[in-house]
Amino acid sequence: MQKYKTQRMSRSWVIALLAAATPAELPPLLEASIPFGGIRDWQADRERGLWVQADSRAWYYGRFTGRCNGLNFATSIGFDTRFQSSFDRWSTVFVPGYGRCLFQSFTRSAGPPPRKQTVSAAMEATAKHAN
Repeated sequence: MQKYKTQRMSRSWVIALLAAATPAELPPLLEASIPFGGIRDWQADRERGLWVQADSRAWYYGRFTGRCNGLNFATSIGFDTRFQSSFDRWSTVFVPGYGRCLFQSFTRSAGPPPRKQTVSAAMEATAKHAN
């Protein structure tokens, strides 16, 4: 009986915290999808994620469950939807010579940062490691 009471109390705390949080504080939970054949462009976020642009020019970001080896240097990748009719969280990315990468999440995004910001951030990281 004590175990049941503890579980019920912890659930009520979670519900109370979620109710008290404003929408800006909650993480985006809406998973997105792109219809089959609707991928226009992509850009790697090193080996941790992937920005994908749909034919509608909307950007999406997929975060991988772990590192996606070889993605940062890949010039081509494969998008595998298996038996689904859309590219979403349950799809995989195939990097030739390295293997498949699984998504942890796939959500709408503002798109990759401008190239100038990406290069300056990489230079700062290199400078920090050199010191």
